[in-house]
Amino acid sequence: MSATATPAADADTADEIGKEERLKRYLLDRVEDGEMYFKGKFISDDVGLSPKEIGALMVKLSDSATELTVEKWSYTGATTWRVEPA
Repeated sequence: MSATATPAADADTADEIGKEERLKRYLLDRVEDGEMYFKGKFISDDVGLSPKEIGALMVKLSDSATELTVEKWSYTGATTWRVEPA
């Protein structure tokens, strides 16, 4: 095993945390006035993430974000998410 394996893994983890935090802050800004419904493909440009990344992060946020209530709402062509302040 090389010594570079751990820093690369740490960098991936740090990048993932950065992406998750960026998405969480975006959502917190949007739900200040109440709930919001969205599809990842429609906010991907706003947060600089792919719809696939957003979907994976939304699952994580549904478990970890204490400031938000995240719910998988429906699926018609892509998952619709419902988000509101906790």
